[in-house]
Amino acid sequence: MKNPVSAASCLLFGAARAVEADLLEGRPCDPNRFLKLSRVLDLPPENLIKSISAIPISRKEEVADFQLCVDSLLENNNDHSRPDIQVQATRLAEKLKCDTVVSEISTGRGTVNFKINRELLTKTVLQQVINDGSKYGLKSELFSGLPQKKIVVEFSSPNVAKKFHVGHLRSTIIGNFIANLKEALGHQVTRINYLGDWGMQFGLLGTGFQLFGYEEKLQSNPLQHLFEVYVQVNKEAADDKNIGKSAHEFFQRLELGDTQALALWQKFRDLSIEEYVRIYKRLGVHFDEYSGESFYREKSQEVLKLLDSKGLLQKTVKGTAIVDLSGNGDPSSICTVMRSDGTSLYATRDLAAAIDRMDKYNFDTMIYVTDKGQTKHFQQVFQMLQIMGYDWAERCQHVPFGVVQGMKTRRGNVTFLEDVLNEIRSRMLQNMASIKTTKELENPQQTAERVGLAALIIQDFRGLLLSDYQFSWDRVFQSRGDTGVFLQYTHARLHSLEETFGCGYLNDFNTACLQDPQSVSILQHLLRESESVVGVEGERERKTGSTLGKEPDAGQSHDPRITT
Repeated sequence: MKNPVSAASCLLFGAARAVEADLLEGRPCDPNRFLKLSRVLDLPPENLIKSISAIPISRKEEVADFQLCVDSLLENNNDHSRPDIQVQATRLAEKLKCDTVVSEISTGRGTVNFKINRELLTKTVLQQVINDGSKYGLKSELFSGLPQKKIVVEFSSPNVAKKFHVGHLRSTIIGNFIANLKEALGHQVTRINYLGDWGMQFGLLGTGFQLFGYEEKLQSNPLQHLFEVYVQVNKEAADDKNIGKSAHEFFQRLELGDTQALALWQKFRDLSIEEYVRIYKRLGVHFDEYSGESFYREKSQEVLKLLDSKGLLQKTVKGTAIVDLSGNGDPSSICTVMRSDGTSLYATRDLAAAIDRMDKYNFDTMIYVTDKGQTKHFQQVFQMLQIMGYDWAERCQHVPFGVVQGMKTRRGNVTFLEDVLNEIRSRMLQNMASIKTTKELENPQQTAERVGLAALIIQDFRGLLLSDYQFSWDRVFQSRGDTGVFLQYTHARLHSLEETFGCGYLNDFNTACLQDPQSVSILQHLLRESESVVGVEGERERKTGSTLGKEPDAGQSHDPRITT
């Protein structure tokens, strides 16, 4: 089916916007709305309804507002009886006349194109903008009948006891966008930060802190000190097998609930979350729940028992436990769910977390936002949920994304997000200072950070979701084009004009002043606002379940949320 009939289409046919809601919700549209056009063209109304769509807006030239696809109109004809599409488009266009609503009718490649009277377009769109205010685009009948859903979005998910890696930035930005979009559409959204707070890395960290850690440094700069300890213990473990053995024993103590080991782990976790909350505040991101793999160390054992009871669990010669999702020993379809010492892996804990969330939230949809390297991991988790008998596994979705490459500060390679945020603020302050028109600000640091963050986020959204992209500071801080800096500048300029002239929204405006190509292009974009929201949502839905990515092996870091 084509895009939902747009507001522009409704203007042309004199039909109510309810047509959009009908199409979106799968209800039959009222053919009477199209009877006049149907009689003129001598075509069934139902064919017209599904053949109308908005025309994409062109940057190079002014385009018509919507089109009638002739090929779709004639889809019931067999190939032998079909007339030439272009000839038919011309014939259909000749049967139609312009009126007070339609100012121009033309033909494209197999289409009949309609341009709305520009004065009517201006009045209709701006009046709707004034009436709806900040809710413009969300009050459309497209959304009026949508059922409210319970949606869980898991995103960001940094590793506890490690500084916030820049690799988690995309997950944070994209996940926050999805959560915001769902909330704007009226859904009940739960934002979960599923921390990497369990696994063999804590065996190494616990051992490392006992060998190289200092309580004073831990309290003054916890993540930096833990990072230094982690780097040092890994270096020592490469040459000393006893350190690796001690780390393994420490993690076993954690799994068995040793009080002393758990107390040290809890301290690392609490201090880490305090640091993360501070960084999220800078990003303007919040969470409803801070969860983590540690929450499911006991429930993961229940998952193993359930897999075993269903005859799905197999032991290998090395003593590990696997699930063969192919049923025929295909190595690419084998998922390891338990180590040889009986401790759990992140796949097992993800299974336990999904089951727990369904019990807790009874969600309609659960969305995991991670890099595309984890695609196969989630495919296997969802498949295991299915064969365990959980039909709701089909409600789980993975939104994969490409990785950012080449993100460096002036000091060299960037590892940590806070370094990037500080660099953004510093560079933006320099840019602001070099521009003569920059006004004196009460808090220039705060302004620099906000403009810089907008620049970073817009840069991230410009590319294709699944594509890796090369980061460029020059592109981030461009002041012209589709950039965050220009967006913030335009917003500030508009507010300045409002303050200067003391106007704000006007109930009376001169439409003749808004007939130039740039103004018409903006009006066309505004006209398609609600369709754009639906389009973004639909595109994201279609792209879930991608087969990109590489399966993480049992020896990898426990954290399934990032590949580094």
